[in-house]
Amino acid sequence: MSDSAGTASRVADALREQIVSGELKPGTRLSEEHMRKLHGVSRSTLREAYQRLIRERLLVHELSRGVFVRQLSREDVADLYRVRRVVECAAVRSIRILTPAGLRRLSAAIADGRAAAEEARWDDVAAASIRFHEALVALAGSERLDAMMSGILAEFRLAYAHMSDTRIFHAAYLDRNREIAEALRSGDVEEAAVLLETYLTDSEAALCEGYPAR
Repeated sequence: MSDSAGTASRVADALREQIVSGELKPGTRLSEEHMRKLHGVSRSTLREAYQRLIRERLLVHELSRGVFVRQLSREDVADLYRVRRVVECAAVRSIRILTPAGLRRLSAAIADGRAAAEEARWDDVAAASIRFHEALVALAGSERLDAMMSGILAEFRLAYAHMSDTRIFHAAYLDRNREIAEALRSGDVEEAAVLLETYLTDSEAALCEGYPAR
């Protein structure tokens, strides 16, 4: 990888992390001049970073207006949930070995979510939930699945911007994350997959209830 490509990758990673954490909201315009100064990169390198995130469906380029953090439609959200049910539930059912490191990663995400909820840091609760689902899929032991899921969940994070009440939504699913983890610790992979499938169905209904139509 060339120095330019490596730098573009670093900038893309930083922007992606800001999107996943909720720091960059959907609809935010990314000023080229500001971003160049912030990351200390050339125009061509920044544009390469933007193109990476446009391909990942996290950013959009609007002619004569610039680059923006993407806003999801209700149809986008429904499709992401469809993909998540297929990928996540199959990944859980394919788990053969539960490693201590994998279970610790699940527990850490749950603990981070609870700590953030106690301090009403709901963007951080959302980010912890994303980490929980990444850790869940990681238990399947596939690098390709991990990469696919990270992209899906980064895009999914954009949906949280349209929640009418983030506290009610996220608080309801903290315990359900714990229940899934407990089923896995007990060795009941099928029960964990069923809990996850119900979780995703209920989550979709709650999220789409107040979501604006296209």
